[in-house]
Amino acid sequence: MSLTFHWFLPTNGDSRHVVGGGHGTPATAFGRNRPPTVAYLSQIARAAEDLGFVGALTPTGAWCEDAWLTTAMVSQHTERLKFLVAFRPGFVSPTLAAQMASTFQRQTGGRLLLNVVTGGESHEQRAYGDFLDKDARYRRTGEFLQIVRDLWEGKTVDLSGEHLQVEDARLARVPDPVPEVYFGGSSPIAGEIAARHVDVYLTWGEPPAQVAAKIAWVRGLAAKEGRTVRFGIRLHVITRDTAEQAWAEAHKLLDGFDPDTVKSVQAGLARSESEGQRRMLALHGGSREDLEIHPNLWAGIGLVRGGAGTALVGSHDEVAERIKEYHALGIDEFVLSGYPHLEEAYWFGEGVLPRLAAQGLWQHPFAPTTAPAAQVPFTS
Repeated sequence: MSLTFHWFLPTNGDSRHVVGGGHGTPATAFGRNRPPTVAYLSQIARAAEDLGFVGALTPTGAWCEDAWLTTAMVSQHTERLKFLVAFRPGFVSPTLAAQMASTFQRQTGGRLLLNVVTGGESHEQRAYGDFLDKDARYRRTGEFLQIVRDLWEGKTVDLSGEHLQVEDARLARVPDPVPEVYFGGSSPIAGEIAARHVDVYLTWGEPPAQVAAKIAWVRGLAAKEGRTVRFGIRLHVITRDTAEQAWAEAHKLLDGFDPDTVKSVQAGLARSESEGQRRMLALHGGSREDLEIHPNLWAGIGLVRGGAGTALVGSHDEVAERIKEYHALGIDEFVLSGYPHLEEAYWFGEGVLPRLAAQGLWQHPFAPTTAPAAQVPFTS
């Protein structure tokens, strides 16, 4: 099976520096270098589409632009790229969300994927009027997905749950195709929700041994539910013609981290209720030392950014080898990003993807009979 690659739309702003934000921390000032205008995001989306990325993830939260509205606008400037729209099920009714997804599918020709984000920060949830605790939010997510999936199947839904209640709910028009549901979470209840309801389980970029354990955990839970789940991983990338060039770029980013900013961000992230965020913090411990935590896996991004905090760093051949290593564990989808997102898409798309194609591991999704020719990578 051909590997699937997705890119990222930086709706919190872009820069040649790492743009922070996420998990209750605000976007850093660097995000103003390239504001997340529809014109700029569309430029990234078109590049991703041409290079062979299947979709593009958009984040959710107070630190970025709204994902539904932004992707709806950017979709009109692309032809084939799908949009992995992150949203929080506690902020919109399940019937309305099912209807929104159905409309998105019709208006874009079936280019919606859904990334369900339960929300790991109670203080941020409360700002939106959501006062449930973390476990209750996950239980609500399960009820939400049960309702949405039944509506997408054309059923009339009556449900009186612990947190959600609908009566005589139905859609006038069901989505075609039905959007696939992506979901991540490292707590026990998150695994239960994934096993019952999702198509693709996403993990952040932990070292392979930890990723293997997580895959085995979710796969076992899904088997008990009589289901199978695909697996994806969320990573940043810094890939160049040589390893020396790639690590020089990583060190350049690290040199740009203001110590006070690192201290402030780490203090904010330490308050996170997210088990996944706790695992990300444990990879670097707030220190600038020993950040290569596995060959070509660098934890430096997590010093100033919440959520996904690791990057694959190395030559195109080395990054391709790390992707193969994760694939051997069971990872079939890779959700990637890099700073700046426009240029880094070309570095990866022109440097790594042809190497995977030559080994029969990847095929351009929009030109199945041809692989992208090896080109001189973008330079800046």
